[in-house]
Amino acid sequence: MSTPGGTPAGWYPDPYGRAEQRWFDGATWTPNVVRGGAPAVESSDDWAVPAGTDAPHDVQAQVARAASDRHAGGPFASQQVPHQQVAPAASSGGGTIFTEPVLVVNQKAKLIEITNEYAVYDQHGQQIAAVRQVGQTTAKKVVRALTSYDQFMTHRLEIVDGHGTALLRITRPAKVFKSRFQIERGDGQPVGEITQENVFGKIRFGLSSGGHAVGSLNAENWRAWNFSIRDHTDTEVARITKTWEGFAKAVFTTADNYVVTIHRPLEDPLRSLVVAAALSIDTALKQDNRGFN
Repeated sequence: MSTPGGTPAGWYPDPYGRAEQRWFDGATWTPNVVRGGAPAVESSDDWAVPAGTDAPHDVQAQVARAASDRHAGGPFASQQVPHQQVAPAASSGGGTIFTEPVLVVNQKAKLIEITNEYAVYDQHGQQIAAVRQVGQTTAKKVVRALTSYDQFMTHRLEIVDGHGTALLRITRPAKVFKSRFQIERGDGQPVGEITQENVFGKIRFGLSSGGHAVGSLNAENWRAWNFSIRDHTDTEVARITKTWEGFAKAVFTTADNYVVTIHRPLEDPLRSLVVAAALSIDTALKQDNRGFN
C-alpha cells in the first residue's frame, strides 16, 4: 500500500479495498470509511491486525516437530517426500510470506470461534503476517455462534502484514457442496482460483490462473490432516503439515496449527496461490465440513 505521502488529511480511495473511501489523518489510515455512500467506522475485527501470542521457541518447536513426524514415519507422515525437503531451512527468506521457505500458521485459540484469526510466523518465530476474517455482519456472527449454517455463507479473508497492509485477499463465495476461492492481490488485481474438485475421499483442490491449471492441493488422507501442493507437472512444490498442540487445546478450542514448507522458490501466480491455499485451507475444511477438523 502506498499512502499519499505529503498529502493533507482527507478522504481518499480505500487502499484496503473494503470501502469506497477511507479517511487519511495526515499520517496514517483510519477505520473511518465511506461504504455504500454512507459514513461508517470499521469494527475491530476488520481493522485490527491479529497478533500472535506464541513465543519464538514454541514456533521453532512446531517446525522441528513437523520435520520429525515426517522423518519418523509418524501418523501424518508421507512416503513421497524425502526428509530433507521438510526439514527447517538454514536461513531466512526475506521476511515475507512470498519469500520465506517455511511459514508457521497458528490459529488464535478461542472457546467459541466467531471470526477466523491466524498469526503467520517465519521458522524462527518472528510474526511476519496475519490472516483475518473481514466483512462479517452482526447477524452472521450470531449465526456462526449458534449454528453451523455459516459454512454455506460467503467468507472473506485478508492476509496482511504487520502494518495492516493487505497482501492477498481471499473470497469464498456461498456454496452448497464444493468450495471455490477467488484470490486477489492487495491492490485488487486477480491472481487466480482454488477450486474443490471432490466431496468424498481425499479432498483435492485445483489451482488455476487465467483459466489455466497451474497446480493442485491434495489431502493425504480422508481426514485431511496433511496436504501435498503440486505444480502443473504433478511435482510437489510445498507441503502443509498439521502439528499437535496438546490435548487441552485440541479438545477445548477450535484452534489449528500448521507448518507450511515450500521446497523451492516459486514464480507467480503459483507462489501466491500456494500461499493463499496454505493460509485458507483451515477455513475451507472447518467451515465447509465440521467433521474434517
